[in-house]
Amino acid sequence: MAAQFHVGQRVRWNSEAGHVEGVIVKKRTRDVEYKGHTRHCSEEDPQYEIKSDKTGHVAMHKGGALTKL
Repeated sequence: MAAQFHVGQRVRWNSEAGHVEGVIVKKRTRDVEYKGHTRHCSEEDPQYEIKSDKTGHVAMHKGGALTKL
């Protein structure tokens, strides 16, 4: 199981543009439609909405894609 994170925590992830840093704004534990795709989430394998510090863009990733800062 991937590391668990919490809302307000600062993290880093890799995007097409390189490494991005931001803050977790929401933890998803149920399947959700996100940007036209179904994202599969559960209590055991949540996904996180993260707001980029630089651009304000919101991305969604599994815990395995995130690194704590």
